[in-house]
Amino acid sequence: MITEVDLKHLKRCVELAETALEKGDEPFGSVLVSSDGEVLAEDHNHVAGGDHTQHPEFALARWAAENLTPDERSGATVYTSGEHCPMCAAAHGWVGLGRIVYASSSEQLAEWLGELGVAPSRVRNLSIQEVIRDAEVDGPVPELAEQVRELQRKFHSRAGR
Repeated sequence: MITEVDLKHLKRCVELAETALEKGDEPFGSVLVSSDGEVLAEDHNHVAGGDHTQHPEFALARWAAENLTPDERSGATVYTSGEHCPMCAAAHGWVGLGRIVYASSSEQLAEWLGELGVAPSRVRNLSIQEVIRDAEVDGPVPELAEQVRELQRKFHSRAGR
């Protein structure tokens, strides 16, 4: 169930996705929040340079592995503008992070990109639950998913993408 607190953090993720877009990057943003509600770290996509592993969810998983105990990681929540890709879901699972809350699903993203004429990714579109056995996941959030859709449209309409 999505709460007002969840919505606050998801809105920040959409802001981070907008920042990525403004910097010429793919519009994705994520926030890591402790079990007591403290924002621990946040990031946005950094794939414009060609390294497509520079996703914010992956960066937050690495940050958590370096800075949090296993108990702190399992109690933390990752908020993100878009559902984790398989790489990020695996990192999340390996590091032992807790709940995941996303604004838009990978299924929605694939549909939107298809409508925009963007070629499918080489990486399979898998749900988080297909990658992590015991993941607690909430999303998508329709009112925010539409904002994410618009960011994707803007990104892919630039420079003939």
